[in-house]
Amino acid sequence: MIDRVLVTGAAGFIGSNLCRRLVAEGSEVVGFDDLSDGSLENLRDVPEVRLVEADLRDASSVSAAANGCRIIFHQGAKRSVPRSMRDPATTTAVNVQGTLNVLLAARESNAVVVSASSSSVFGDQDHFPLTESMELRPRSPYAASKLAGEVLCASFWRAFAVRSASMRYFNVYGPGQDPASEYAAVVPRFIVACLQGARPVVHGDGEQSRDFTYIDDVVEANVQAARTMAATEGTAFNIGGGGVPTSVNRLLTIVAGLCGAEPDPIHESAREGDVLMTQADISLAHRMFGYTPKVGIDEGLRRTVESFRTGA
Repeated sequence: MIDRVLVTGAAGFIGSNLCRRLVAEGSEVVGFDDLSDGSLENLRDVPEVRLVEADLRDASSVSAAANGCRIIFHQGAKRSVPRSMRDPATTTAVNVQGTLNVLLAARESNAVVVSASSSSVFGDQDHFPLTESMELRPRSPYAASKLAGEVLCASFWRAFAVRSASMRYFNVYGPGQDPASEYAAVVPRFIVACLQGARPVVHGDGEQSRDFTYIDDVVEANVQAARTMAATEGTAFNIGGGGVPTSVNRLLTIVAGLCGAEPDPIHESAREGDVLMTQADISLAHRMFGYTPKVGIDEGLRRTVESFRTGA
């Protein structure tokens, strides 16, 4: 993939890994991030990325950054269900207006868009695995903002022939994920607690389960989707780990074993807006652009724990 591409949210976890992959493949990469959540440290090993520090809500900045780009990987967002419950206005403004600005820029530049969505759009369901054809039941402003982004992508195909794909990520994890944020994902928080001999926090009874998806598989899905954009028309795709969902309690057991720890977890109340289970049917993504996850939960956690242990 040798093109000029734009990556929004470039200094975040997924965005920086995507930048790394694109640079390695020879792409000219323009990064876009306001650094409110992302960190320049995430891009320290890819100085080739030309970073634009700006807000997704600024349409002119998004348009200027996208100028001359053939592909836009839209990873920028205000993430986190709990934060959206506390501050729904900011989450909605950034995620919805930001996606609209990206699509407007894509129309101007004749670019295609691979846009990050979330499994949270499904809400609680009665049947598993989750398919793209199910009725969506978002339970939080974050989930609603991601669904709004999907609808915008689909509408821009119908209204303006802007090609896009919305990638419904299922609990992405891997080396380099930030454990320090108030809204940090459970995997890095568990790893740090176990390595430091601290008590990890489990929300609820820990029997809620997730389809954990390794970062390399998510990056590969984005690249594969971009390569086959002629086949996508604002379509949403599940991007999951491809295995059996893992409960939070089992996750802690695996992490503790890898760390040589015997944790005594602190149980706190369940978080508002969280769903009980996620499990992705990934057959549509496989059929459309060959998505096949390669890193299972045990190997992915082994790699992730090792990276935290060595500081790599």
